[in-house]
Parts: sequence; structure tokens; C-alpha cells
Amino acid sequence: MTFSAADLLAEVNPLADHYRYFRVGERTLLSGHSHQAWPDCGLEAQRRAWLDAAEHVDDKWSLAFAEADKVRSGYRRLIDDPTGLFSLAGSTHDLLVKLISALPLAERPRLVTTDGEFHSLRRQLDRLAEEGIEVHKVPALPAADVGERLAAAVTDTTSAVFTSTVFFGSSHIAGDLTPAAEACRRHGAILVLDVYHQLNVVPFSLAARDLLDVYVVSAGYKYCQLGEGNAFLRFPRDCELRPVATGWFAEFGQLTAPQEGEGVSYSTADDRFGGATYDPTSHYRAARVFEFFSDHGLDALTLREVSQAQIALLCREFDALDLDPAVISRDRSVELSAIGGFLALTSPHAGRLCRLLEEHGIHSDFRDQVLRLGPAPYLSRRQLTDAVAILAEVVGEATG
Repeated sequence: MTFSAADLLAEVNPLADHYRYFRVGERTLLSGHSHQAWPDCGLEAQRRAWLDAAEHVDDKWSLAFAEADKVRSGYRRLIDDPTGLFSLAGSTHDLLVKLISALPLAERPRLVTTDGEFHSLRRQLDRLAEEGIEVHKVPALPAADVGERLAAAVTDTTSAVFTSTVFFGSSHIAGDLTPAAEACRRHGAILVLDVYHQLNVVPFSLAARDLLDVYVVSAGYKYCQLGEGNAFLRFPRDCELRPVATGWFAEFGQLTAPQEGEGVSYSTADDRFGGATYDPTSHYRAARVFEFFSDHGLDALTLREVSQAQIALLCREFDALDLDPAVISRDRSVELSAIGGFLALTSPHAGRLCRLLEEHGIHSDFRDQVLRLGPAPYLSRRQLTDAVAILAEVVGEATG
């Protein structure tokens, strides 16, 4: 059965029936930007991973690698990438470390990024800066012209430019990144896009944007509903980078060949940035969830329509409360179409509001003074309106 956007925006959402273990109809999980519920079919996939291991023991790996390839195909579809290769890992940080270790930092010690990157990259770059690497940060906001600021910061000593396509703190979508890509091409740097807050909630196409020479990092923990352990690094097929942090999977397929020469060899396929032995359970689950989305017609365009309608509803209900903006407010400087999959509300009481909401069965999160409300396609219209009404109550509790 396929679902339309109208189906998922009804007073009672029929998709919720497929998420009984996460009890999405009994509690309001406005944590969709951080951790979406997993459909029930994922549990059977995890069980199958265990049974395959029990039946085939060490011969299970051919089955596991087949699941990994399904995950690669799922990601390839989501970013509309006809040519790239995909290394998989347990986290984006793992892949970023490998990628950074491959950069020619001795000759090109400058890294360019924004001040709005998630902690896995932000912390790693800050630590590199302590060791003498030049890390130049441009303002992430306004996001509409961040590509131009990044481009202006690229020099002949730049190894790489790192930027999100949707910023995790504000939900603002980065504007045209073509200037940054062109600057990287001129100066011999690489462009690395973090699409974590765009994947499966804001349609994205490498092909349409003429960005087939860029690197892309993301994972399925958020809007893809794949759970932990499903990160990927997409890289161009002609990539010749040689990561210093490298596992034996990066030469998988060549292990039985004589080890000739002095250089360390790398896979010419997807595993150039590969690690080592891993738990394949996450790939079984991810492959099945990708299949679930396909079976029910939950493509990126449909999910974007649902997300935009849900956030518009949250905005209308919040605006109707007419709360003191010194206590809590939302950014109206950009159109709804320019934000990603969550609503960011600014409040000096964000942490306390988040805790009070959870006491009322509303799951959200906060970053500094930003309360983040992330709807998901299995939530009903009634759950969203009730959540904003409860927000009004807890604002009174937090400030009373």
C-alpha cells in the first residue's frame, strides 16, 4: 500500500500503524530531526542478521555485503548520484577522520568551514587547529549566500572546504553552493558536503546541481529511520586520496594477491575509505527500511510535502499563542521553503522547556538557546496541535 501526503496529514495518521514498537501514536516524538522511530519491519531484519550468522558462521559475509550494497543503492537514490562511490561506516566522524587523514595538509594546511557545523566535525577541526592546522570559519548565516563566503575563503593552500547543506542549529538551508565548488576546482581543493539534515527530508540532487566531483557525508540516524551504524562517505569515482587512517577493508579483494611494492594499496571501488570488521546488523535493518519506504511510496518529494505542511502547522499554532518574544520566539527572516525538517525556537529557557515537554510526553531537544521541534511522517495533525498547546503551558511553568 502506498501513502500520499494527504494520507499522512490526516487527523489520524495511518502510517503510525507500522511503528507499534516505538509507540508513535501514544507519545509525540518531535525528535524527528535527531532520531526518528524505526518501522516495525526493522526488527525482523535484525533477527535475520542474527539467524544468518548462526546458520552460515563466517560465511555470512557474502550475505552481509549484499545488504551493504542495498544500503549504498538507497543512499545513491536519495542524493541522485549516477557516478560516485560509497564507503560505509558506523558514524560520520569515522569517515571524516579517514577523509581528513588523506588530505595533503603538509603542503595545503588550510581548511575552510562554517561556524554552524555539527560537533563531530566542529570538534575535530578545532582540535586540528590546536596542532597548527589553519582552520578558517565563515558565518553560516545568512545561509542563502554561505556559498559565496566559502568561495571567498578558498586559497591555493586550502585542502578542503566543509559545509552543511542544512544547518543543524537553525534548520536553514544553504543556498547555492556552486561558487564554493567552483572555487575549490580553481584552487585544487575538495568540497565536502554534510547532508545529514537534508537527506530524505529536503530533496537533493548531485546531478542536477553539477556537483558530481564533490564529497558527501551523511548517515541514516535521522530522517531515513535507519538507526545507528549507517553512515556513508560518497566520493568521486576518480578519487586517488590515500587515507592515513585506514583499515584492512580498504584493500579488500586484494588480500590474497602477493603484496608487491612498498606502497600501501587501496580499493578502486567503494571501500577506499573502508575500516575493518564491523557489525552488519545495521545494514540488514537499513536495507529493509529503504525497502519499506519504497513499498509505501515514501519518496523524497512526498516526505518534503509532509514535512513542510507539518512545520507550517507548528508555525501557525505557535504564532497564534502570541507569546512574549523575549521568552520564546521563532526566526521569521526566511521563508518556510528555506528551512529543513525541524522548527527552531529561540528561548533562554530552552533546556528547561525541553525537560518540561518530556514530562508531558512531548519529546524534543535543544542546542544552547534553541528548542528544536522535529515532526516526522508518522505523526498526526492532532499530535502536532496538542504539542503546541502543551508548549504554551510549559512556557508558563518555566517563567511563572
